[in-house]
Formats: sequence, C-alpha cells, structure tokens
Amino acid sequence: MTTIADRIHLHLLSDSTGETLEMLAKAALAQFDDADVVRHFWPMVRSRQHLDRIVPELKANPGLVLFTLVNPEARARLEEVCTKNGLPAVPILDRVTEALEKALGQEAHGRPGRQHQMDKAYFERVEAIQFTIAHDDGIGWENWEEADIILAGVSRSSKTPTSIYLANRGFKVANIPLVVESPPPPKLFELSKPLVVGLTTAPERLVQIRRNRLLTLNEQSQTAYIDNERVKSEVAFARRMFADNGWPVIDVTRRSIEETAAAIIRLCSERSHKSGGDFEGVKAI
Repeated sequence: MTTIADRIHLHLLSDSTGETLEMLAKAALAQFDDADVVRHFWPMVRSRQHLDRIVPELKANPGLVLFTLVNPEARARLEEVCTKNGLPAVPILDRVTEALEKALGQEAHGRPGRQHQMDKAYFERVEAIQFTIAHDDGIGWENWEEADIILAGVSRSSKTPTSIYLANRGFKVANIPLVVESPPPPKLFELSKPLVVGLTTAPERLVQIRRNRLLTLNEQSQTAYIDNERVKSEVAFARRMFADNGWPVIDVTRRSIEETAAAIIRLCSERSHKSGGDFEGVKAI
C-alpha cells in the first residue's frame, strides 16, 4: 500500500508548451510500478519574473524538477533555487543538445518553443491532417495518389486512429475498409506514389473489439459482424489481398497505435532508401 511518504512531487518547467517534457516524463514513469507521483506542470516559463511566481510552489512541494529552459536568467534562477532548497533539478535536453552541437559543429540557437513555430513544416502538418480527415474510410479515393500512405484492413483494425496519428507526424494518409462483398476501387491497385500497408489482427481479438463497439452503440450483439467464422473469413480475405499485391502487413493485435505508426514510418524510410529518395522522417510537433 502506498503511503504519503512514498509520494513524490514532480515539477515540469518548460519555456514552451511542455509537450516534449510531458512525453519524456511519462515515458520514464512508465518504467516504475505503482508510482505515486503528484505532477506540477509549468509551461511557457520565459522570464525570471514568471519563475519567481513559481518558486513558492517548489518550496511548498519539494520534489524532483525536470526542466527545458533556454533563457539564461530564468535557468540560473531555477538552478539557484533548487540548489538552495536541496531539490534535484534535471535539464533533460542538455545532453542531447550538446551531442548535436558536437556532431553538427555549431551552437544551438536557444530559442524557446522553436519546434512549434508556424513554419513550412507546421503548415505541412496541418495540410496532412486535413487530407487524412477528408480521406477516412475510403472517402475521396480519386485523390489517393496524393497520399503518402494508404492503410487497408477490415473493420476495427485501427485504421482511422493510426491514420490520424501519422497525420500529426506530417504524413498524408488515406484508409480503406476491406469488405468481402464490396471490392475496393480499382484505383487501390494502380497507385505508384503512396505506400500501401495492410493492417491485420487476430480474429478473436477483432470479435471482442467489435462486440464492445456494438455495446457502446446499444445495437444488437447477434450479427454477422461479430460471428467468429465470418470474422475469420474477413481476415483471411484481407490477408490474401495483401499477399497478392505484395503489400507489407502489420499485425496490430498486440500493438499500440504508436507502435503501429512507428512500424509504418520505418517501412516508409526503408522504401525511400531503396528507391534512392530522400526521407525527411518524422517532423517534430
């Protein structure tokens, strides 16, 4: 049983939105079981004056301080406060930035929130999200050649959430549900630019997901949609199509959306390298 003594306060201070800081903290905390952590989130800290308003909270709730501050004055003030009050403070991007400076032979600019600037990459991500939303569930197949990735799979095989996740990483994605009685548009087999990826999953798991979906919609549970043999046939139909067309296949049964997306991005990279093209990779958000 966790006691008050086992609880720690985790202060996250960022000079930008704090998204990077939160993700890193979450990834690190995932390595610990039943950690009782009280998070204190302080975004957009860009001046000593702002930091001074936070200092009383640091003193009142002593704990671990993780920060990404590039303003020298604010950073010096934070380090001074932490040292004086015995608070461990970790500048989580310093080692990475130092390594990049050495590898690139240049100094980092030290601009807060630079990854969130409304530059070309930002607008490309917005365009990717708009494209992906407009080409969900087989819609707009006439424009599929403009996509970077096409996801194909039976109903409830994580096509839409994976598409949205990839769109947030800058990829234009379309997806198409594979239905035995309704063949996909011929366009799907004629594409040259997009990478077509098949998503599959274990029939038993698919039945469970579909049954839960019907329950949330208050619909009848005894339908062909969740019939075991029927679902097995659907999955087999999709797998044959993947094999016949030489499309890479990802089994999402035990994968999170993030893991599936990472595998797809890797496929994009490998395809680009084989074709001799340049792969820009994932754009920071």
